[in-house]
Amino acid sequence: MSQMNMVEAINNALHNEMKSDDKVVIIGEDVGKDGGVFRVTDGLIQKFGEDRVIDSPLAESGIVGFAIGLALYGFKPIAEIQFMGFLWPCLDQLSSHASRIRNRTWGRYKVPLVVRAPYGGGVRALEHHAESFESILAHIPGLKVVIPSNPYDAKGLLISSIRDPNPVVFLEPKRIYRGFKEEVPEEAYTEDIGKAKVLLEGDDLTLVGWGSIIPKILKARELMLEKGINAEVIDIRSISPYDYPTVHQSVEKTGRIVIVQEAPRTLGFASEIISRINDNEMLNLKAPAFRVTGFDVPFPYYKMEEWAMPDLDRIIKASRQVLKW
Repeated sequence: MSQMNMVEAINNALHNEMKSDDKVVIIGEDVGKDGGVFRVTDGLIQKFGEDRVIDSPLAESGIVGFAIGLALYGFKPIAEIQFMGFLWPCLDQLSSHASRIRNRTWGRYKVPLVVRAPYGGGVRALEHHAESFESILAHIPGLKVVIPSNPYDAKGLLISSIRDPNPVVFLEPKRIYRGFKEEVPEEAYTEDIGKAKVLLEGDDLTLVGWGSIIPKILKARELMLEKGINAEVIDIRSISPYDYPTVHQSVEKTGRIVIVQEAPRTLGFASEIISRINDNEMLNLKAPAFRVTGFDVPFPYYKMEEWAMPDLDRIIKASRQVLKW
């Protein structure tokens, strides 16, 4: 075991898989000599060479298109898009090709592709550098969408994504890239894609989130526990597929739920969870399902970004509303 932050854990996962499988290659802007914009791929070109860690031109659609071609010819490409806001040009490649090839060929061809992209706000970045449109990606059949919230899960889920025969978009919450360290094994291990994790058990209500929202939820839960409110906390970890049975079991126990997302409110992934709850849990609910979200506006410049994202006050206020319903 070693103490690692999320950047170090992801780098360690990439090193593990590149060492064990020479079909694993990395492509992206500045991933080689510069080690990536956040230094996630630091040192890999020195260990594995320029044929496997490939610096690309500034052309996001070309990066993903090239990676799809590599995947079809037996490689396991990992494409890095420097910020999620620059993933838009790749949507045609992902939705029209990567996600459909397995279905289009009746299973004869697979696309073992991983697209990594830092997402979300909180680092005072520029326009197009703080987006959270995971729900749009989750709307594409055939595409998996994974979001870790801690170093341990980041390594295990990324290795699972690299070994998955299907295309996976791996979204990295850059706000917590270097936020904290925890024990991470040096050797390779996997975490199940599509399996949520109950981080803390409780009886009074259920709090659900993913990515950089999780530390805020845990802090809100800690503050509420001081007031005698014991919330259960679920980290979804995978947006598509997602683990509804774990949400169901928790709501069946608590009868109350608050879902927290950084993304804009309308048609966000919280809406999908609430819709599923309404379909299945009506007799278990003691209060309507609540959501705490970003706003339906472009993500603001850095002076306003803390206003745009769910904070402790909003999470606690929503929790109290469902408790006194």
